[in-house]
Amino acid sequence: MDPLPTPQTQSGRDGLAALLARPRTALIGLDFDGTLAPIVADPEQARAHPGAVPALAALAPGIASVAVITGRPPEVAVRYGGFAGVPGLEHLTVLGHYGAERWDAATGTVTAPPPHPGVAAARAELPRLLERAGTGEGIWIEEKGRALAVHTRRAADPQGAFESLRAPLAGLAARHALIVEPGRLVLELRPPGMDKGVALLDHARAVGAGCVVYAGDDLGDLPAFAAVDTLRAEGVPGLLVCSGSTEVTELAKRADLVVDGPEGVVGLLRALAAQLG
Repeated sequence: MDPLPTPQTQSGRDGLAALLARPRTALIGLDFDGTLAPIVADPEQARAHPGAVPALAALAPGIASVAVITGRPPEVAVRYGGFAGVPGLEHLTVLGHYGAERWDAATGTVTAPPPHPGVAAARAELPRLLERAGTGEGIWIEEKGRALAVHTRRAADPQGAFESLRAPLAGLAARHALIVEPGRLVLELRPPGMDKGVALLDHARAVGAGCVVYAGDDLGDLPAFAAVDTLRAEGVPGLLVCSGSTEVTELAKRADLVVDGPEGVVGLLRALAAQLG
């Protein structure tokens, strides 16, 4: 049995205690890439940790809600995660595109508003911009439908390429009323007002969460951490979990609990399920 770790902050300990005392009011929010799924060089090859779905299926029936909150399209996260049709996950929610699209396991359907026109305009300009930037081979554009992600992980100098692209991509985003979200050797162009904090806060209030746990690994998860802080200020206990990596330290500094990547996240989920079982 996985031991239940102890958060290093009092706020985190209070959040965990609230979950254990009142699990039927608890919301657990989880990022996908780097949290439930190991980071890989090709994002299309990302898959959930093999223990993730069994752990979630064991935990979900005993709490108010489990939500996967991701920048990916929800149907992609569902496919890569293996979430569809799993006993125990009948009420799982996937908030894709930072909450702009929603997949519910109960219906198996996706609901979404019209796309932002700036994404299509940026998509048309992006290949030429990358060519002018002269960052060399290995730069890869991930098509996300409502967003575009430029990955530098496969470049000869990943960090150098990442830094050299920040300014030109910021200019492209500004021309089309988009924003640039930096991550782990990736720069994502997406519409403003789409972030994991807004998604988490809206979902927490919709389900009437009495306590909230959120686990993430990257800079894009900081707004979700801030949302938990907002809920704490409103009297809702929370626990901030960092799926640790050596590439991003900001999240670890803000977290109540740092675990060892997706393996550690799965261990935490298993330990919670065992405690509540």
